[in-house]
Amino acid sequence: MRSTLRTRAAGRFVAAATVGALALGLTACGGDDKDKDDGNGDGGGKSTAATVDLPKLDGQKLSVSAVWGGAERKVFLRVLDEFEKRTGAEVSFVPAQEPIISFLASKVAGGEPPDVAMLPQVGAVQQAVERKWAKPLGAAAQKELDENYADGWKKLGAVDGKQYGVYFKAANKSLVWYNTKVFENAGVEEPKTWDAFMRTAQTVYDSGVAPVSVGGAEAWTLTDWFENVYLSQAGPEKYDQLAQHKIKWTDPSVKEALTTLGGLFGKKGFVAGGANGALQTEFPASVKQTFVGGDQPKAGMVFEGDMVSLSISETKAKIGTDAKVFPFPAVGKESPAVVGGDAAVALKDGKGAQALLTYLASPDAARIWAEAGGFVSPNKNLDLAAYPNDVQRGIAKALIAAGDDIRFDMSDQAPPAFGGTPGKGEWKALQDFLKNPKDVAGTQRALEDAAAKAYPKS
Repeated sequence: MRSTLRTRAAGRFVAAATVGALALGLTACGGDDKDKDDGNGDGGGKSTAATVDLPKLDGQKLSVSAVWGGAERKVFLRVLDEFEKRTGAEVSFVPAQEPIISFLASKVAGGEPPDVAMLPQVGAVQQAVERKWAKPLGAAAQKELDENYADGWKKLGAVDGKQYGVYFKAANKSLVWYNTKVFENAGVEEPKTWDAFMRTAQTVYDSGVAPVSVGGAEAWTLTDWFENVYLSQAGPEKYDQLAQHKIKWTDPSVKEALTTLGGLFGKKGFVAGGANGALQTEFPASVKQTFVGGDQPKAGMVFEGDMVSLSISETKAKIGTDAKVFPFPAVGKESPAVVGGDAAVALKDGKGAQALLTYLASPDAARIWAEAGGFVSPNKNLDLAAYPNDVQRGIAKALIAAGDDIRFDMSDQAPPAFGGTPGKGEWKALQDFLKNPKDVAGTQRALEDAAAKAYPKS
């Protein structure tokens, strides 16, 4: 039986947390002011010292598997380095491929599963439990989780009331980042509604720059586009129903969202490189081409979550000055608020795996990546001063302020065969849609056929 978090107050998150906190933080000058203390208890002051007790594991060898590559992997290795220093354990990183469940299945079959896996989908956590790979949290890890996490995030890592996962890394997936020079040259401001967004895109196009960069080679970006449009347009109840396949992908609400999204994807010159170019563009490149080239980059805007900042940091652009961000525009009454995350799950019994989960549930581990940027933690006891600039601090503050009022990434709630497999299911259907955004009905049929095969029969 699937355990799915269903929240009813996404609108409050949108209106209060996203719009309010992001309005204060996202467009602020992104200078490094983390040592300042404004006295309000929401991020001033220096990061604190170690807070979590860890056992000595001298000589023990552990392995951790994740799909992270590039800059994300480099920073995560720093997190693991600190765990090694504090425990004496030796931790190796095992690169995983998508879908991670298939990758782990081969490791389990070969008798060499990693001690801990970082699972990027709620559905993957559930499948790891159903296949009897996942081990429940021990007392120390559970205590750390209870102290540092809202119930909503704990429920995402639980199956049938038992805790298995620790959501170490979260993502606010309802953000649009833009090149400030492009906006200045075009004479446009941050749009708040979808209609205003399309008008902004047209003006940017008229100024000589493609409005939007799309990393279509990695189809998870396309699922995020759809989810934000759908949540805002159809509303949270429909979103929950579609996420659980309680309504079909042939539903009129899906047609409406695809038609809206197709109006952007199908507009000539609006997507950098056209559909073919976008389908050959990896996510990091989609970010970089928005901020490389001064006031004449390949695109003026790029949609994606807070992880965009990590790729921006690999260019000369400065967050808060050259690169700014606004909440995903409201297609319906509210701007959407979609989150994602990666959960640490133990696949082996033992003191070492449980110690690592305890560490990853602590502010100590979160602080290391937060200071590097490109990361948001759902850990409510992480000092917001750890984040390197006001932009990321505002994103993190909004996430924590949301508490339990979150809508998790829809594709990550789905069985990986539908929502998380390259070349199949939702990923393939939306890549085909990017090629031919006029074929709404065909896309709906492809989505429903794939979903019907992947979801368990009720």
